[in-house]
Amino acid sequence: MKKTLYGIPNCDTVKKARTWLAEHGHDFEFHDFKKQGLSRELAVGWLEQLDWEVLVNRKGMTWRNLPDERKAAITDKAAALELMLENPSVIKRPVLEGAGPLNVGFSADQYARLFAEAA
Repeated sequence: MKKTLYGIPNCDTVKKARTWLAEHGHDFEFHDFKKQGLSRELAVGWLEQLDWEVLVNRKGMTWRNLPDERKAAITDKAAALELMLENPSVIKRPVLEGAGPLNVGFSADQYARLFAEAA
C-alpha cells in the first residue's frame, strides 16, 4: 500500500518523520497541507479511524491563536471536521497513512514498531 505523510514542511516533527522514513528506506509521498490542502473525504476518513481529540492539536500555536469562543465550539467530531478543513495546521502532525493503522505524531520508536508490525 502507498504510504503518505501529511503535514507542513517547516514543522520539526514532520522533518524528523521524513528523515526517519528516508533513512530506513521507506518510499512515501509527502502531502503538504499548506500547498495541497485537505479534502473533506480524507478528513472524514481520518475521523472514522481516530477520535477527533487525537487529530486536533490543542497544544499548538494554531489552536492557541483561535478565539476562545471558537475553541469552546469544538466539542464533537462535526465541529472538529469543520475546523480541520478551515485550518489544516490545527491537525496534529505528521499523519502517516498506509503503514498499518492511521498514525499521528512521530517518534523513532513509534515508527520502528509501526513498520515492524506492518512487515
